[in-house]
Amino acid sequence: MNHHQALSNPTGPILALDLGDKLVGAAVTDDRLVTIKRLPPIKRSNWKRLLQDVVTLIQRYDAQTVVIGLPLNLDGTSGEAAAKARQVANNLARSVAQPVYLQDERLTSFEATENLKAEGYKPGEIPDLIDGEAAAMILRDFIQLDQNRILVSPDSR
Repeated sequence: MNHHQALSNPTGPILALDLGDKLVGAAVTDDRLVTIKRLPPIKRSNWKRLLQDVVTLIQRYDAQTVVIGLPLNLDGTSGEAAAKARQVANNLARSVAQPVYLQDERLTSFEATENLKAEGYKPGEIPDLIDGEAAAMILRDFIQLDQNRILVSPDSR
């Protein structure tokens, strides 16, 4: 897939990541981008381990595209968390063959909690599911709202 194809038409399966300080939420689509499945969270330690875990998921689900949540401030500006997400995305784009995108993820944690409550999960069950649900929401937005996609160039510094 060349850069232009990646920008205009991401292909599935797509793997989404919601970067947290301790855990990384993950979700994946099917190859036709119809269903989204929450995956168990990845424990976050160092870059090398995170890369190994992400590559394992890419291989396991044959992911053709990777999306990373971009935690912008409510007013759309970038803060420290967004800068960290951009750095991980840049590193990942240089390390894997799949195109890597950033996707605005404002309010996904709040919405993910509300979704899980609406699905009938008890308050004690939600913390174990929140990371995967947030990643699923990032993925849903990526598929539905293509104007918020940012393709990360492997040449980015």
